[in-house]
Amino acid sequence: MSETAVLPQRAPEQPSAPFRGGGLLAGLVRTARPRQWVKNVLVVAAPAAAGELFSRHALIRLALVFVLFTACAAAVYLVNDARDADADRAHPVKRHRPVAAGQVPVPVAYAVGGALGVLAPCAAAWLCGPAVAALLTAYLAMQLAYCISLKHVLVVDLAVVTTGFLMRAMAGGLALGIPLSRWFLITTGFGALFMVSAKRYSEAVQMAGKAGATRALLTEYTTGYLRFVWQLAAGAAVLGYCLWAMEEGGVPHTSVLPWRQLSMVAFILAVLRYAVFADRGTAGEPEDVVLRDRALALIGLAWVAMYGLAVANW
Repeated sequence: MSETAVLPQRAPEQPSAPFRGGGLLAGLVRTARPRQWVKNVLVVAAPAAAGELFSRHALIRLALVFVLFTACAAAVYLVNDARDADADRAHPVKRHRPVAAGQVPVPVAYAVGGALGVLAPCAAAWLCGPAVAALLTAYLAMQLAYCISLKHVLVVDLAVVTTGFLMRAMAGGLALGIPLSRWFLITTGFGALFMVSAKRYSEAVQMAGKAGATRALLTEYTTGYLRFVWQLAAGAAVLGYCLWAMEEGGVPHTSVLPWRQLSMVAFILAVLRYAVFADRGTAGEPEDVVLRDRALALIGLAWVAMYGLAVANW
C-alpha cells in the first residue's frame, strides 16, 4: 500500500524522465532552452519601428543576429547548468536537467558553452560589424556575472534581466545602422521591467512561505515591493510610448487616420490586460501569458496593425 501511495506524488516528474535517456546532442539542445529562443525575436523591434524590416538585406541581417543572440543565450545556459549541476541534483525538478541528470557531462557543457561564447561575438564582428559584436560581448559578460553572483543581489537582478531584453531590442537597430530613439529605449526598457517584475511578483505570490525553494532571492523581496515595481514600470512604459507616439503629432501626415497616435489605445489596453495577470499572481513567462490569452493576443495584433499602418503612412 505504501508504494501505491507514493506513485501519485511522483507523477508530475514523469514528463521530464524521457529526456534522461536521450543522446548527447538532444541534451545539449534541451539545455539551450529552445522555448526561450522566442525572446530573441525582439531583434526585429527597432527595424520594425523604423519601417526598415522587409528589405532582403534587412531580413538576412536580422536572421543572422537572431542566430547569434540565440548562440550567446545558449552559451550562458550551458555554463549556468554546468556550474549549478551539484545544486540542481538536489532539486526535485531541476535534477532532470540534462547536465544534472548526467546526460550532458559537465566538462562538455563548459566546453560547448565556452565555444559558443567565443564564436558568436567573433562571427558578429565579421558579419555584422563591431557594434553588434560589442553588444553580444557585453551581454555575455553581464549574463555570466548574473549566473555567478548578480542573481543574488537585490534590485540588480531585476536590472540585469531587464537589460538583457533591452539589448535584444537594440541589436537589430545596431546591425542595420538604425538610430535608436530615446523613447524607443525608454518604452522597451520599462516594458521589459514591467514583465520581469510581474513574473517575480507572481513567483513570490505562488510560493508564499516557501519562496526560497525555487529562487532564493524571492525571500528577500516583499510582494508589496514587487507590486510597486511592476506598477511603476507599467506607468513609465505607457508614458514613454505616448510621448514616442506623439513626438510627430504636429507633423502633417498623408495617411487616412493618425495611426501612430491611435496605436496608444491598443498599447495601453495591452498593458492593462497584462496587469490583470500580474495582479492575480499568474504572470509567468511573458510569451506564455501572451499566447494563452486570446484577448491579449488580439489586442497585440491590433497594435501591430495600427503601428504598421503608421509606418507605411497608409
